[in-house]
Amino acid sequence: MDDFSLRQTPYSDPGDLDVAVLPRDPRRLTGLVRGLVLHRLEGERFGWAIPEERLHHDAESRYVTEILRILRERGSGPLTGERPYGQRFVGVCRDYALLLCSLLRATGTPARVRGGYAAYFVAGFHDDHWVTEYQLPDGSWRLADPQVHDDRYGVPFDPLDVPRDQFVVAGQAWRACRSGEADPDSFGVWGVPELRGLRMVAHSVVLDLACVAGTETLPWDCWGPWDAERPLGPDELALLDAVAAAGSAEEQRRLHADPRLAVPREIVARTTFLGPRTVTLPEPSTRPA
Repeated sequence: MDDFSLRQTPYSDPGDLDVAVLPRDPRRLTGLVRGLVLHRLEGERFGWAIPEERLHHDAESRYVTEILRILRERGSGPLTGERPYGQRFVGVCRDYALLLCSLLRATGTPARVRGGYAAYFVAGFHDDHWVTEYQLPDGSWRLADPQVHDDRYGVPFDPLDVPRDQFVVAGQAWRACRSGEADPDSFGVWGVPELRGLRMVAHSVVLDLACVAGTETLPWDCWGPWDAERPLGPDELALLDAVAAAGSAEEQRRLHADPRLAVPREIVARTTFLGPRTVTLPEPSTRPA
C-alpha cells in the first residue's frame, strides 16, 4: 500500500467530516461525488442555469474544507445523498478529482489527483482534464473520472477504469509531443487556441508533478519558469524531459524537490473569470516520501 498517497494534504483534508458514514467502495464514493458537484460549463447539459456568482467563484475554492463548507451552506441534507443542482458545488474537473481523492484517502484507499488530457470529449483532440488515480488491493493503479456519467457522456469504458490511451497523463503527453509521435496542437483547452500546444503541456507536467508530490493545485496556478506566459529555455525543456521520464511516483517526488519545480509559498493564479492574482499557499505538506 502506498502510504504517501493514503495521507491527506492541506488541500484534500476533509476536516471534521464524519467519514464513518461514508462507503469504502470506490464506485460508491465516485457516485457520491457526482451527486455533489456540477461542472460550471455543463449547466446546459443538465438543464440548469448556473448563477453567475457560483460560476465565477466556486471553482476558486482551493481546499476540500471549502468545498464542504459551501455544500453545507447550500443544503442541510447529508453529503452522502445526491443533491439537486441548486445545492451543489459548481466546480471544474479538478474539484471532482480532488474531492474523490479526499474521500478515498479518508476511507483507506491510496489516491492522488492526476493532470493530463482526455481523448473522450472531442474527437481527435486531447482536452485538458483532471482525474483521480487510486490503488487497488493488489497494488496496481487505476484512473477514475468522477465527472463522467457513462449514460450521459456515452464513453465506451468504465469511468472507474479509464484506459491509459483515453486519459493521457501529462508526462506521457509531453513525451509523445517531444518525440514527434503526437501533434502538440492537439493538446490543450478545446475552443481556446491560445491554450494549446507544447507550452500548455509543459504547464500540465508541472501541475501533475505537484499533485503527485502532495500539492493539489488549481488548474490555472503558475510559478517561476512555469508561468504560462513565459517561454521555455533549453534548461527547462531538459528538466521537463526528466520529469516525464520518471518511472515511479517516488522518483517524481524526488524530482519535485528541485527548487525549479517545487511549488513556492507564493504563486500566481491566472483565474478564468477573476483575472490573475497572487496567492500565498500553506506550508508544504510534511508527509514522508
